[in-house]
Amino acid sequence: MPAKLPSASSLTPSYIRMSQEFLYAVRTGKPADSYLSAFKMANETSLLQQLDGDTAKVAFWLNVYNAYVQVFLKNKQSLYTKRNQFYAARMIEFTGYKISLDDIEHGILRRSMFKWSMGYIRNPFPAAFEKKYRVTQPDCRIHFALNCGAASCPPIAFYKPEDLPGQLDIAAAAYLSGECTYDALQNKVTVPRILLWFRGDFGGSTGIRQLLQKHEIIPADSTPAIRYKDYNWDMQLDKYY
Repeated sequence: MPAKLPSASSLTPSYIRMSQEFLYAVRTGKPADSYLSAFKMANETSLLQQLDGDTAKVAFWLNVYNAYVQVFLKNKQSLYTKRNQFYAARMIEFTGYKISLDDIEHGILRRSMFKWSMGYIRNPFPAAFEKKYRVTQPDCRIHFALNCGAASCPPIAFYKPEDLPGQLDIAAAAYLSGECTYDALQNKVTVPRILLWFRGDFGGSTGIRQLLQKHEIIPADSTPAIRYKDYNWDMQLDKYY
């Protein structure tokens, strides 16, 4: 009897699991070149099929973004001296495309939002790669999960589609509780600067207050003035939960 051939599905890698393994290799100091090659040569049809909903897309691209930041900066820390160029440089090879960290954050995860628009202006002419892979409905909680290499960035976690809503809630609660200060006497709350940079993503000042109320940073019936902390851009790698 001839040997049974493996099914097509068994030959197709799980790209979501690969994104987790990639991040784990980076965290533990293991070689990551095989993952860079695998993503470069990834089968686009299979990848698009596996990223079939927003939870899969967000989990995958958070892992990929966070891992690539660590890889690039560990290999060449001088890239960080010109941060805007670093984030905009198309150094990531993916299924025949060259993309940047900005493409992942603002094009895919924020659904083609202009970087400097505070979350209010969408790019009407997104690149082809963005249109294929971007989320349908952006989730502001990604800002508590993306780590760009700065000291003020949130810690890195391993994201899974099946656990994503709870994981993002935990990330938001942890980051906000550590970064926010509420002064009841002066009726003001000091919050991390990412809430200003991406103000529109959070629904403006009203949405920011609702978020702070949800995570019990401010009382449910309060409307304090919002102040924004300075951002610490000192490079800090290996910042994991």
